[in-house]
Amino acid sequence: QVQLVESGGGLVQAGGSLRLSCAASGIIFSINAMGWYRQAPGKQRELVAAIQSDGSTNYADSVKGRFTISRDNAKFTAYLQMNSLQPEDTAVYYCNADVRVTPTPRRYAYWGQGTQVTVSS
Repeated sequence: QVQLVESGGGLVQAGGSLRLSCAASGIIFSINAMGWYRQAPGKQRELVAAIQSDGSTNYADSVKGRFTISRDNAKFTAYLQMNSLQPEDTAVYYCNADVRVTPTPRRYAYWGQGTQVTVSS
């Protein structure tokens, strides 16, 4: 089994910053993509940012220029640096990882439990 544990959420004022971490553990051969999603009350879960194993990234338009995703492949950990936070960024943030647990090509998607980010105006 693979577990993803997020940390770093909290309450911050508008214009502030937070850094989220997502650490994967368990039986892991390799991790392809890692991503951050968020879900605000009454809204669907949406992709915030994703990073491939080669370091290539993509971002939601709403966070481009403010958020930066990175990863440490040796530690199976992804990070999300969030700057210039706005009240509309308030949501539960979830980590997702696309994991190979054996040398075969088959991959499995895992989710973390989520961490709350609240931005006050």
